[in-house]
Amino acid sequence: MVSNLNFLYLFFNLYSMKKYKLIIKENCLEDALSISQQIPEFEDLYPKSELDSRLQKVKHLILTAYLKEKPVGFKIGYETESKQNFYSWIGGVLPKYRKFSIAQNLMAYQEQWVKRHGYLRIIVKTRIKHMAMIQLLEKNDYVKMGTIPFNPEQETRILFEKKL
Repeated sequence: MVSNLNFLYLFFNLYSMKKYKLIIKENCLEDALSISQQIPEFEDLYPKSELDSRLQKVKHLILTAYLKEKPVGFKIGYETESKQNFYSWIGGVLPKYRKFSIAQNLMAYQEQWVKRHGYLRIIVKTRIKHMAMIQLLEKNDYVKMGTIPFNPEQETRILFEKKL
């Protein structure tokens, strides 16, 4: 019975996705923060002051994805000190919207923006425990550049890059 309910839920959501267009907007920090507070994997949320501090003096991009006018995903990144690289810092999609390519759409939008602004590569750091993110990066031709060991191992960071 549970699998039938899951199927119906998935079918309904797929139908809804076709019915409502995904909209991606730039510079909606408040909505991005609201989404981040609803993502269960984010144990240590960045306060707004930390986001403001990191983004204040650098070129940056804040993306927020909306479905039926509801914010459902976000991606935030900024220019590195070298001015040649763009660091894709933080992002996520609300759990009930994760199977609908929202992260893929945010990534594609970010990559196009980064190319238009003349950066040479995108750098991303994630954790071993975020397998869905690792798979998304690999699917999109990001290359693993190294790791930063942590204890416990699931907290180990993996550094990826994509040359543009």
